[in-house]
Amino acid sequence: MNIRIIDRQLLDETTGKAKLSPRLRMNCNFHRELADPVNRLLNAMEPGTYLRPHRHCNPDRDEIFLLLRGQVAILIFDDAGNVTEQTVLDPLRGCYGGEIPAGVWHGLLVLESGSVVYEVKQGPYAPLSPENMAPWAPPVEDGEAVRRYMDSLRKQIESLNFKF
Repeated sequence: MNIRIIDRQLLDETTGKAKLSPRLRMNCNFHRELADPVNRLLNAMEPGTYLRPHRHCNPDRDEIFLLLRGQVAILIFDDAGNVTEQTVLDPLRGCYGGEIPAGVWHGLLVLESGSVVYEVKQGPYAPLSPENMAPWAPPVEDGEAVRRYMDSLRKQIESLNFKF
């Protein structure tokens, strides 16, 4: 078969792996190699996973998220770490995705179990360099600071009277 189908079974399988992962997320890559010119993947994420705010500079890369199920907030930050834009993606409410331009600080906050995004960005894959990690956000290794930080982001979203 030449078509890779994205169906409930694939979403459920990837979500099941995410729930068992210490990071509470799991990729299902559609690109054949990390060196491919376009990276495409499912990213199944559970509440509590921490995606440290980051940007894509050097090389500059736009990033596209299409939410297939669940609820995920996309957050945009200024250089000081203040949230300047926030959008809750929820396909049941008609908000399906977003495109983040290269060089923009951004992060995701997972609001519902079973959330899965289809992600597209220019390849080849390159791990984020330190200058692309937000210096004002806690590192993944600092569990208590991460918990407090994620709680503060969630409260900002709740202040918009958005019901999860």
